[in-house]
Amino acid sequence: MTEQLTPMPEDWQRALAVVAHPDDLEYGCAGAIAQWTDAGREVVYLLATRGEAGIDTLEPDKCAPLREQEQLASAAVVGVETVEFLDYKDGVIEYGTALRRDIAAAIRRHKPELVITLNHHEAFGGRFLNTPDHRAVGQAAIDAVGDAGNRWIFPELGEQGLAPWGGVKWIAIAGSDTPTHAIDAEPGFERAVSSLLEHRAYIEALTDEDPEAYARGIITMTSGFVGDRFGGKPAIGFHVYER
Repeated sequence: MTEQLTPMPEDWQRALAVVAHPDDLEYGCAGAIAQWTDAGREVVYLLATRGEAGIDTLEPDKCAPLREQEQLASAAVVGVETVEFLDYKDGVIEYGTALRRDIAAAIRRHKPELVITLNHHEAFGGRFLNTPDHRAVGQAAIDAVGDAGNRWIFPELGEQGLAPWGGVKWIAIAGSDTPTHAIDAEPGFERAVSSLLEHRAYIEALTDEDPEAYARGIITMTSGFVGDRFGGKPAIGFHVYER
């Protein structure tokens, strides 16, 4: 018998999603976010970069504002009104105290009960290598949750008026190879497709496939990964750590 995944926690009102690049949340996670905002919950996006190194045929200074606008449009599709950028350099993010501090500051500022980030391990699916940016940001987001609640770590944040926030109850890792929880993908499926499709310039540079067919195929594929462990229906999986 395949062990079934637990439904995602619902006892929360505010979430902060922390990722490295525009489009990171759209490859599978946005459908869950659409359902949460529909239910009246607040979700804020925090991106470490503006994705300026993501399109080979477009110089970074031209790429960054384009991808920023695509991300803002993409977030709006799933009901996210606040998108913040930390302006780290795309492709060369380093894990360290500066990154932890910036994420901790956002946690203190937005006071989420749920923090969402992306797979921070070496690979996806045990085969496809992960990027250094994903690994650095994912690990820093996990560590920053503890930093945000400790007044003696980054005391300068307190001096800036950002009081410690220890109210994060859960950390949810999207794209994990070891999911523990899931949410039904069907209610947010079409908006997940539309949200990914807002990254049209990125998709058109990535593939010759029709952008809508590509987006629909990606969301269909990712929502099928854990279906057999969630009642046999398409689902979005997360590895959830409880604090």
